Amino acid sequence: RCVASSKRGSELSNRRRMLICVFYVTMKHTISATDLARRLGDILGRIRYRGDVFTVERNGTPVASIGPIPGARAATLREAAAAWIAGGAEEGFAADLARVEDADSAAADPWAS
Repeated sequence: RCVASSKRGSELSNRRRMLICVFYVTMKHTISATDLARRLGDILGRIRYRGDVFTVERNGTPVASIGPIPGARAATLREAAAAWIAGGAEEGFAADLARVEDADSAAADPWAS
């Protein structure tokens, strides 16, 4: 995407305009099926907000490609930040943490008599 921008200063007069082009580069990655399963949320976020494309391998053999839907618009930085801020914790997450903490106890001393 290219936009026109005026630049003031000794290099350019006020009437001259400079064209600034921003190029979006799609990153291509290779990932194992196990790693995809472990990091699915992160991978989907990278696809949605950065436009990354992943080749999924099982036992070193490519089996699938996962990437943005053709024609879908990549999210802007503002949209990505708003989604991150609005995300918050899942319902019940605090209760799950409290339950784990309550169940966790110090190991008994095997040397006590």
